[in-house]
Amino acid sequence: MARDFSTVGVVGLGTMGAGIVEVFARNGIDVVAVEISEPALERGRATLTGSTDRAVAKGKLAAADRDALHERVHFAVGLDALHSVDLVIEAVPEHLDLKQRIFAELDRVCRPETILATNTSSLSVTEISVATSRPNQVIGIHFFNPAPVMKLVEVVRTVVTSPEVVADVEALCARLGKVDVTINDRAGFIANALLFGYLNHAVGMFESHYATREDIDAAMKLGCGLPMGPLALMDLIGLDTAYEILDTMYRRGGRDRRHAPVPLLKQMVTAGLLGRKSGRGFYTYERPGSPVVVPDEVTPLATDAALADGARAITKVGVVGSGTMATGIIEVFAKAGYEVVSVTRGAEKSAKVCEAVKTSLNKGVVRGKLAEADRDAALGRISWSATLDHLADVDLVVEAVVEELSVKKALFASLDEICKPGVVLATTTSSLPVIDVAMATHRPADVVGLHFFNPAPVMPLVEVVRTIRTSPEATATARAVCAALGKTGVVCGDRSGFIVNALLFPYLNDAVKMLEASYSTADDIDHAMKLGCGYPMGPFELLDVVGLDVSLAIQRELYLELREPGFAPAPLLEHLVTAGYLGRKTRRGFRDHSHR
Repeated sequence: MARDFSTVGVVGLGTMGAGIVEVFARNGIDVVAVEISEPALERGRATLTGSTDRAVAKGKLAAADRDALHERVHFAVGLDALHSVDLVIEAVPEHLDLKQRIFAELDRVCRPETILATNTSSLSVTEISVATSRPNQVIGIHFFNPAPVMKLVEVVRTVVTSPEVVADVEALCARLGKVDVTINDRAGFIANALLFGYLNHAVGMFESHYATREDIDAAMKLGCGLPMGPLALMDLIGLDTAYEILDTMYRRGGRDRRHAPVPLLKQMVTAGLLGRKSGRGFYTYERPGSPVVVPDEVTPLATDAALADGARAITKVGVVGSGTMATGIIEVFAKAGYEVVSVTRGAEKSAKVCEAVKTSLNKGVVRGKLAEADRDAALGRISWSATLDHLADVDLVVEAVVEELSVKKALFASLDEICKPGVVLATTTSSLPVIDVAMATHRPADVVGLHFFNPAPVMPLVEVVRTIRTSPEATATARAVCAALGKTGVVCGDRSGFIVNALLFPYLNDAVKMLEASYSTADDIDHAMKLGCGYPMGPFELLDVVGLDVSLAIQRELYLELREPGFAPAPLLEHLVTAGYLGRKTRRGFRDHSHR
């Protein structure tokens, strides 16, 4: 039988601590909430009151339940108030010496059978536990912010934590309505180990002026369905906190360069630019603590005039290719009012693409998303061809043929001969260098990447890739076209993976390495990222959907270009691809899909 926790102590009443107090009190458990001084105690009380009042205002908590919740909380200054509790959770700042001092004192104050827990997100639970005479009763209970809302709890056992203590804490998490994942004491645990490498990489992208903060954040929200962009998330977490977590993970986790904090991060922390809490981080906020972003000196002008500055007029568009992407792109342009010339290799392929576009437009009508007249008008704007010569009078060509450099280069050499001067030539490649394609022409200044996401009619993001030879006019034209299509165009340099894949796939690769090391299961890792970070899919779900072969090819490209040891494809990913386990399309990947 799991032990009954009737009284719990919480040490430290900042955002996390006050949230943890609320979680326990909401679930009928008496809480002793402890701070270092009266002013700190009052701040913690105000945080708890504010959170519960907001829950009442939103109809998530009855006023009577709020009052009962507050009745269960006893506020006190000093650790001596915790002498008779069953469990203590420490939620003070991430400094090892501070936590060790608190645990040594808790060891003295608390009853011998009391479990001592830390909410640390990055420090070694083992190093904290050895400050006590009862390391077998010390455990990590890592809640996520905001604790009352977030479902995930990482339960962190050390090599000496007693199995009974682990079982008791797991049962407590279930009582609190949380999903727990139990793991060993390793730098960053699951969620932070996967999250912070990605966040640090995004800061590096911004530091090198590869893309703007707005474009990096928009790319990850719109391209991956994430609840926040990485730089906005850094501001929410606090740049000082993020720096501490990365620095600890770097020192504890085998000195992986990808966890070495990007120099800009240290500079911003030193300058007091800590994110939302200081009113300024990667973005500027209305006031310290406010979530409202206000324009500053680097905020881009979002006017149509600014977008169209230097852009060429586009009325007729050619789309080359007959696959899913080409079909989707034809539909997008036709619905947006452009004349479209679809070019495929042969009449048979043209008929197939025509049928696919019609089917998709008809679905839009059936679902009430498109009027019949608009469908007919869109179809009326498309002409079907099997020869590139019909692109002689278009203003923009979008190439969506197979991802093979030799094929694309040959196509662009032909387009160079056929198309009139001033035409923007765009490639939809997601992995090849755009400059290689551009240099197959005598007009590299007019070549850009337009990386649409699949399915093109649905996905709101387009990556606009400029090479070192792309003219400002061609970039402006591409951005204006994206806006006219109702898409968000994000501009980046011509580097492997562009923004989305360069940030997404190393994170997926890290998850595979974590599984390979037997640190956790695929299910627990997926739970951690969905419930702890709000991701729409866990990494293994996503890998099986994307295809393990596709994922491996992208990861290899990133590694070849950037030569970052941490980007080397995980051997497990290589082995699964070799074995023909490619994900959903072969009914077997990280999971077995044969029964679904």
